[in-house]
Amino acid sequence: QAQLVESGGGLVQAGGSLRLSCVVSGITFSDHAMGWFRQAPGKDREFVAGVSRSGDEMHYADSVKGRFTISRDNAKSTIYLQMNSLKPEDTAAYFCAGVIRSYRVVVTSAKENTYWGQGTQVTVSS
Repeated sequence: QAQLVESGGGLVQAGGSLRLSCVVSGITFSDHAMGWFRQAPGKDREFVAGVSRSGDEMHYADSVKGRFTISRDNAKSTIYLQMNSLKPEDTAAYFCAGVIRSYRVVVTSAKENTYWGQGTQVTVSS
């Protein structure tokens, strides 16, 4: 049974940094493209960043480009999201997600993902 567990969220002042982690178990991690999505109250879940199963390809939402970095460690079955220069509009619940894809494919649509974590809250104060 697949299990995705996020951690690293919290309360931070604008301009600060956080590093999110998502530990995956129960699936062959290296077969899966992985990504981070977020959902603020009253809004739809939106794509933040994605990484291919090989780790060679990454894609970012325009709103986080240059501030966030996604990475993965296949030996640890873990993905990360380094978030710098945080803004109040980054406040949301952040979810990791995964789906089996070919080596260099990055998934940016929430609907394509098979597996989801429970989420970790990120709150950025102004």
